[in-house]
Amino acid sequence: MTAVDTPRSATPVAGPARPDVWRAFTALLWRDVFVTGREFVPFLLQVVLQPVFLLFVFGKVLVELGFASSAYSGVLLPGVIALAAFLTALQNTAFPLVIDFSFTKEIEDRLLAPLPTALVAVEKIVFATARALVAAAVMFPIGWWVLGTLPVTWSDVPLLAVFLVLGSLVGAAMGMVLGTFVKPNRINVVFAVVLTPLLFTGSTQFPWPALDQLRWFQVVCAVNPLTYLSEALRAEMTPDVPHLPLPVCALALAGFLAVFGVLSLVGFRRRALD
Repeated sequence: MTAVDTPRSATPVAGPARPDVWRAFTALLWRDVFVTGREFVPFLLQVVLQPVFLLFVFGKVLVELGFASSAYSGVLLPGVIALAAFLTALQNTAFPLVIDFSFTKEIEDRLLAPLPTALVAVEKIVFATARALVAAAVMFPIGWWVLGTLPVTWSDVPLLAVFLVLGSLVGAAMGMVLGTFVKPNRINVVFAVVLTPLLFTGSTQFPWPALDQLRWFQVVCAVNPLTYLSEALRAEMTPDVPHLPLPVCALALAGFLAVFGVLSLVGFRRRALD
């Protein structure tokens, strides 16, 4: 008898493994978080120092000297928390991008990761948002320590968290627009021109509806996305103070996020291809 060869089972040859996009995304994010953890104290000093002094001078010193009423601290605290979150997100996106694209070229390592270019940009925005939320969270106990009161209850936390996330995303996207569209040798000039108006037209030190007698300045403040974050926090923390309705703030922040989000992805892709 002759042995009959049995046909081998047709098993498909395994192709190259598909890159795990989510795993690569979380690895990049964890790398940034790990670096921040090692430099946590310098990070806090960098992002909290300016808001703390603003809160101390305007909310404590001027009140003690009689140049401002005690009720003004309730107006100022939500604005200072909004300022800490927004500026932290903006600066922690713009400045690292300028450095990565021009000096260290670290962005090339990230672009070699198995991720679409757009997700590399999204990771930058998400990380800056996380840092902004830490800065905002730290401002709550600092506000209680400086002012002796904190007009927040546990029922306020969910809405405060939603608006802080939304406002921080807007700030991070705006920072990416600046970091990708502005030439590196002009970024310091642009920041000097942008940050000062952003600080003083963001309704951080006054409620936006109170500007009725100064209509032109009210219109200018309405163009600043920081205004809507300040007003949203003010509406939740000190509802007795005049403020914009929360749906208006949410709609405005969502609109700014859509505009700056698209521009940031376009700018990042353009710089990455260059």
